[in-house]
Amino acid sequence: MTVRSTTQSEPMAALRVEPVVGETMLEQWRHVHNVIVPPAAMSLDEVRERAARYRLENAHLDDVLVGCSTVRPPATAEDGTANAATVIARVLPAHRRRGIGTALYERGAAHARVLGAEVIDTVVLAANADGLRFAGARGFTEVERYVLPGESDEWVDLRQAHDSQ
Repeated sequence: MTVRSTTQSEPMAALRVEPVVGETMLEQWRHVHNVIVPPAAMSLDEVRERAARYRLENAHLDDVLVGCSTVRPPATAEDGTANAATVIARVLPAHRRRGIGTALYERGAAHARVLGAEVIDTVVLAANADGLRFAGARGFTEVERYVLPGESDEWVDLRQAHDSQ
């Protein structure tokens, strides 16, 4: 997928989003993930394991790595009401507010729906104000806040309202 993107300070650049394949792309995905969510930093082995379960993608503006995404396939929600997939879009801070997150999210949500998702969820580190604003602007509402056992960072699970899809 290639999308043209511009900002007032930057000439037209091509956004390229590709599924993660191979060690170099795994390391790129890992880099973006670890910058955005340092409390959940992963080793390369952990990323390999995640890539076997989830769809991971990297985003580049021309040749510059700018973001990554994760799509967790749908599963019946804990309350048994719908097949919910989790879509997470991550954009490096220097590249935000250019439509990259939107492109990653829309691509991930479309893939989740092809997999049978009836509902789209996401999860954001509570300290990531940009991420929470991004999710809210796309119709996500908070479902739960929690701290994982033995940790101190707060996470926010969000679910997209049906009419926002």
